[in-house]
Amino acid sequence: MPRSCGRSPAVVPSPGIRSSEHRSSWASPPGDRSTIWPSAPSATARRFGGSAAAPRARACPASRHHRADQGDPPGFPPLQRAEIVRLACSEPIAKGLHITHWTSLDLARQAVADGIVSAISDRTVRRILDEVDLQPHRTRYWKTVRPDAEFKDRAEKILWCYANAGRLVRRGYWVVCVDEKPNLQVLERRPIRRSIPGSIEQREFEYTRHGTVNLLVFLLIHSGRMEAACVEEKDAAHSIAELEGFRRRHRHLRGVYLIHDGDPSHTAAATADYLAGCGGWWRSRFTPVHASWLDQAELLLAGFSYRYLKRGLWCSRAEFIEHVGHAWPEYNRLYAHPFEWTWTNQKMRRWYAEHKP
Repeated sequence: MPRSCGRSPAVVPSPGIRSSEHRSSWASPPGDRSTIWPSAPSATARRFGGSAAAPRARACPASRHHRADQGDPPGFPPLQRAEIVRLACSEPIAKGLHITHWTSLDLARQAVADGIVSAISDRTVRRILDEVDLQPHRTRYWKTVRPDAEFKDRAEKILWCYANAGRLVRRGYWVVCVDEKPNLQVLERRPIRRSIPGSIEQREFEYTRHGTVNLLVFLLIHSGRMEAACVEEKDAAHSIAELEGFRRRHRHLRGVYLIHDGDPSHTAAATADYLAGCGGWWRSRFTPVHASWLDQAELLLAGFSYRYLKRGLWCSRAEFIEHVGHAWPEYNRLYAHPFEWTWTNQKMRRWYAEHKP
């Protein structure tokens, strides 16, 4: 489903998401003009820091006369280019190969083996594929949505909350998303060499584990601010405790529209009894099956983890928990902003009409 987080690319692949990253992600080292011929390339590994062009040139000295120039692929008419694109869209197993995906080097070799061209460089293959925005070396995960009546009903309620979050605030109600990041490993790595000019940061491969931590976050939709807590167990009892703590901290509110996924800790009978026993203060909205990406807290977890968890080192669980306690207020001060959510109810209804069974 189309959605965006500020300027970040959407994480949901349906219906039809194009990456906002640079299209040409198969960059070659400067000066690489190697050509693939029917003979097998040298399998000798090059020394660290060496050029990729050198071993290929030694393996195929005759390739020097066929070079890929800076312009459009020379000497390859549209039919040959279309055949290379068709090859890139096929599965390698169809050619008797057991690799899981194509690289430009594989495609160049196979194009020669299939007789599409007599010779072609992997760099030229990349240019041909770039013309049609084809990137067979890349992949992204997605979930298959079930476009049934339950999906439409639940999506309608959640998208209505997002569209009216500002108006609800003025009436004393907040729209709040909640999500968990369970079993975060608390890792310690020593030593570590920080980056200096000419050298990236280096980390020791071995690490010491200090257990795991479950992170639970609340996202306030109208402001983009967050609250976070580390819980001992990912179960209904700890989920209820954090919900009650949030309610006490914001008891001035008339109520909260709570958006969460169908995790067992959210759908447990004890959690349902707690939410129902609060006199309507909590207004629960569950995401549809296989559509937890409708919960904006997933976007928050991605941004928070990238900035505060991805490259962290901790000597104990207590140190990790203390770090989270300092990190989320800093996130609110430096980065918090409402997410730009573009998938409206109108767009969802049009998509549903096209995809419903």
